[in-house]
Parts: sequence; structure tokens; C-alpha cells
Amino acid sequence: MSLPRRPLGQTGIEVSRLCYGSLTLGPAQANLSPERGGELLAHAFARGVNFVDTAELYETYPHIRAALRTVAVPPVIASKCYAYDRETARRSFDQARLALDLDVIDLFLLHEQESTLTLDGHRAAFTFFHEQKEKGLIRAIGISTHAVEPVRALAQAKLGRGDALWHDLDIGLYQEADVIHPMLNWRGLGLIDGTAEDMVAATWEAAAAGLGLYGMKMLGGGHFLQDFDAALAFALAQDQVAAYAVGMQSEAEIDMNIALFSGLPVDPADLAATRGRSRRLVVSDWCTGCGACVDHCASRALSLTSSDGKVKVDPDRCVLCGYCAYACRDFALKVV
Repeated sequence: MSLPRRPLGQTGIEVSRLCYGSLTLGPAQANLSPERGGELLAHAFARGVNFVDTAELYETYPHIRAALRTVAVPPVIASKCYAYDRETARRSFDQARLALDLDVIDLFLLHEQESTLTLDGHRAAFTFFHEQKEKGLIRAIGISTHAVEPVRALAQAKLGRGDALWHDLDIGLYQEADVIHPMLNWRGLGLIDGTAEDMVAATWEAAAAGLGLYGMKMLGGGHFLQDFDAALAFALAQDQVAAYAVGMQSEAEIDMNIALFSGLPVDPADLAATRGRSRRLVVSDWCTGCGACVDHCASRALSLTSSDGKVKVDPDRCVLCGYCAYACRDFALKVV
């Protein structure tokens, strides 16, 4: 049995059920060199993975570019950015094409959309991306999100319905959305609204409306390693989702996940090593307590302590995404 592939909604793009989540290669986590990251990506591509997720924030364009130099058939590449107007959208898009040495980006998404109101606030950027799609420079556009509301809102927009979630706002070009990259795991860890059941229902609504979906955080950033079988079974049962983005930092980990997503036996030693791996967000002693990371955490897992003013991590809420590290000017945060 080979690694399965699924159509990504109505985009005409076919993706492997396992997507390589490149966040873990970047400076907020493993901090691998572009050469080493490229080797891991190329290893995955050679074994059937044809889909890689990145973002401007992750700083992994050089890793992907290194891998692209070694493969005959390029993978499907999804990137994301926080652009909010035409100029920031243009800069982000130009940066991606230049850094990846590509004329066309397969998927370009607005990063971490939290509600219908945030969608409305990023309308100018989304309009720019739609224009690039019309020119053939982007194949599909959409959003990533840790919330249920934007998933339901885009499903409504796709059907041409300006329901209550849109607060009388113009659904406009959001009817042109193609793809959603939602937080989707068996306990709903990391969601900023709703429950796991709510997200499952919303993603089915989006799929029925023709949107393509690929999930994230099936293991809750590592929180579900002790419940690995249940978390994996939940993810693989989500037939409305074309793929799951999974971060991987070694050839053994890549091979293990390819086997799992292909329904093949897994080396018990590899599985034991993965289940036994412990990761955490570390706050270094030189934290100044500026609070920038607190405001940047979508999971609401960070706060400032009253005793010394430094950042405190709530491990029950932290999904170990490492996004907070990019907000820290003093490099005091890191997932290890």
C-alpha cells in the first residue's frame, strides 16, 4: 500500500494524506540548517509525501528551496502570512516566490484567522491574493485558523449565504476561498472557541460547500503522545479532511508517519521513541516581561507573573507551536 492521496476540495490539486509540517524545522523549534531540513524534506518527498506546509513566520523557505533542488517533481507547497492590506500582501507574496525560487505558489493562506471580524479586517490582502490567483500565480487561496467560527463563516460564504456569523458584512471575495487549514484534534486542544465536536461539524460543513481542508495539531503539539492511538485514529477518521500537516525532525519519524498514514506496520522501536518524546516551551532567565508573546499566543497559554513580571506557561493550554518565539525580540522562548 502506498501513501494515499486525496483531492483538495475543488482546487484540482491532489495531495498526500500526510503533509510535511515544516514549522518544526525552523528556528523556533529544531533550528535545523537549510541543508539538513532540505535532506529531511527530500527524504519525505522520495517516499510519497507530495505536500508541504510552511509560512512566512516559520523561516523555512530556505529548507524547502534546498529540497526543491533535488527533486524532479515538485511538491504542492502551501504558505501563509499575516498580511492585512495590499502592500503587506504583495511583500509577503513576493518574498515567498523569491525565497522559494518559484513563479507560482500552490496555496497561499491568511494565517491564524480568529473570527469573521478578522476575516473582514484582512479583506484587502485576500483581494490581492485573489487577483494573483486570477493571474495564475497562485493556484488556491484560503485561511488557517485555530477557531471554529471562520470555518463556518467561509462555508456560508462559499454557499453565498450572509448568515448571522457575518454580522451584516459583505461576504464579497471570501466566496472565492478554496482551502482551510484548521486546528483539528480529538480533544479540541488549542481551539479558541468551541469544542472538538464543533470543529468536526464545521469542517464537514466546509467540505460540503466545496472547500478543501487539511488539518493541523492532530497530537496537540505532543500533548496526546500518551494517547497516541486514539489521537491518530481520530485524525485518520476525518474523511472530510484531505491531509494532516505533521511536523517531523528525523528520517525515522518521517518513515513512521508514512507507514501510519498508509496503514502499514510501524517499527515498534520508532513508535516507542515517538511516544516517549517529551517537549516543552522553555522561557529563559533573560525574559524581560514585555508581554509581546502573551498577545501573540492564540491558545491563551501565556501570562505575566505578578511576582517577577516574567512570562509563565500554562502547559495544559500550550500546543507547542512556537509562534510566541517569533514575537520575542530577546529570543527568550523556544520549544525543546
